[in-house]
Amino acid sequence: MKKTVVVGMSGGVDSAVAAAILVEQGYQVQGVTLQTWEPEDDAATSKKWQERGCCKIGIARFVAQQLGIPHQVLDIRDRFRSAVVQDFIDSYVAGLTPNPCVRCNERVKFGCLMEAARDLGADYVATGHYARLLPDDTGRPHLHKGGDPRKDQSYFLYRLNRAWLSRILFPVGGMRKDEVWPKAEAIGLPADEVKESQEICFVTKGDYRSFLEEQAPQAARPGPFVGTDGTVLGMHRGVPFYTAGQRRGLGLAAAQRLYVVRVNAPSNTVVVGPEEELLEPACLVGDLNLLSVDGLTEPVRAEVKVRYASPAAPATIWPLGDGRLRVEFDSPQRALSPGQSTVFYQGDRVLGGGIIEAGRRAD
Repeated sequence: MKKTVVVGMSGGVDSAVAAAILVEQGYQVQGVTLQTWEPEDDAATSKKWQERGCCKIGIARFVAQQLGIPHQVLDIRDRFRSAVVQDFIDSYVAGLTPNPCVRCNERVKFGCLMEAARDLGADYVATGHYARLLPDDTGRPHLHKGGDPRKDQSYFLYRLNRAWLSRILFPVGGMRKDEVWPKAEAIGLPADEVKESQEICFVTKGDYRSFLEEQAPQAARPGPFVGTDGTVLGMHRGVPFYTAGQRRGLGLAAAQRLYVVRVNAPSNTVVVGPEEELLEPACLVGDLNLLSVDGLTEPVRAEVKVRYASPAAPATIWPLGDGRLRVEFDSPQRALSPGQSTVFYQGDRVLGGGIIEAGRRAD
């Protein structure tokens, strides 16, 4: 009897190819598209591929037809709004720097796909993520980096429920992107027209700052820019519009380049300083999710990513005994932002991760 798998089909190239691979491998495949933000566009077929909305429902349906598999759309907009979008807004208002993709995978996407698999009696859930699940000597699966270092998405998956891993498949996880495109073209997706997924799927116009202004206008509360010595240097637009490491858009005249060092929501201040002020030797990490270990009671060496776009840095992780960790880097790291995810690796394997609580105040 064929194993059945629910494939999350976003309308993107990677999930389309994931579904195609599973069909080739003999699985009984059910396509599911999660409608998270925009309403379905009835006129989608008259638009260019890249203009068909955040979740590209029409493209996912087209791919399912090409593959000869059933497809359904689950409207989860209310759930997505409360669990991801509102968290995104609230975090910035609180002076934090969130990662909505991490939160979506944790709180919405995989949970909804698991529920769909349960309702349909499916054995597995699959997505188009560039990550791998590899067994240890006991057969227990562990999350690993994807086969294409440039596209690895394991950072976004570190908060998955460990109990789910044995039921998840990543069909393109070991592939390079240049191996995926030909398969996409073979099922009718025009590679020269379908663009890569945008960074924040629900910010479809402008940048996140314009989105915050639209969704939370009360957040635009001006306050002082202050130097690291406490000197008032000017006025900012509102705490949510700034994040550690930011240089552009400050509007400050100074003899040297100034960067956002940190934001302080309670006092409505934004602290700025020279670039060297961004370097920090350690950070506190809380809200942990450990995937490959049951717990940490002794210091451990690991490579640590403090944001998706940064390379992993060698560090020592010290358990504090209160559900938090202190991460001490071999070399100081730039712009450690409270609210951001920090993910721990040993080689390609993901140990787990957590949320940065503080940088320079980690002592």
